[in-house]
Amino acid sequence: MTITDVLALLERHRDERGVAHWRRRFPDRPRRSLGVGLTVLRGLAKQIGRDHELARRLWTEDLYEARVISLLIDDPSRITRAQAEAQVEQLAGGQLAHVFSSCDASLAKVPFVRELADDWMISPDPVRQGCGYGLLYEMSKESGKKAPDEAYFARWIDHVERAHPAATVGVRLAMATALMGIGKRSARLNRRALGVARDLGPVDWDPTGACEPFDAVKHIDHPRLRAKLGVEG
Repeated sequence: MTITDVLALLERHRDERGVAHWRRRFPDRPRRSLGVGLTVLRGLAKQIGRDHELARRLWTEDLYEARVISLLIDDPSRITRAQAEAQVEQLAGGQLAHVFSSCDASLAKVPFVRELADDWMISPDPVRQGCGYGLLYEMSKESGKKAPDEAYFARWIDHVERAHPAATVGVRLAMATALMGIGKRSARLNRRALGVARDLGPVDWDPTGACEPFDAVKHIDHPRLRAKLGVEG
C-alpha cells in the first residue's frame, strides 16, 4: 500500500462517536483523530502488513491513527535504537505512548528490547519510564528461549517496589500493567508481584472519570490463575 491508500483506508473507518470522544478528552491536543478504535486499527495493520518505509512516512502525518498504524506495521528487524529514541521524544505521553511500547507493537519485538527497557525504566524521563515498563509487560508474555528468566523479572519487581511512590500516574499505570504480566508467569513471581501490586494500589489514571482505576491485584489474585500456577491460599 501507499501512504495515500492507508489514509483513504483510515478515512473509510472514520467513527464520529470516536471523534467526539477525542475532542472531549483532548480539547487542547493539536493532532487530529478520525476516532478509529485500537481494535480496528490492529486489524487494519494486519491487512497492510509489515512495511518499514511506509511506517516511517506515516509517522510524519499529523493524524493519530496514521501514527498508530506506523507503530504496528514497522519492521522490528529494521528499527534502530536511534529511531526508538527519536520517536519516544515525540510521544508526549498519552495513549500513543502506550501503543508505542505495548499492544503487540513492533518496538517490543526488536532484538535490543531488553537493553532498551532496562535503560528506559531507570530514565529520569517519565515518558521513557512508562514505555520501558510497557516493554517489560510485553516481555512478560514471552515464552521459551525468548523470555527472560525469573531473576530478571524479580529484579524489576523489586525496583517497582522502591520506585512507585515517587512515580507519575502514567508511570504507575505502566508499572501496574507490568506487574500484572509478570504475576502470571509463575507461583513465585505471582506472590511477589501481588505484594507489590497491593502496595501500589489501584491507579486512577483517567482524569475524566470515565474509566475505573486500574488495579493489578484483580488480575494477579484470581482463583483460576492461582490454580493454574499452583499458588496456595
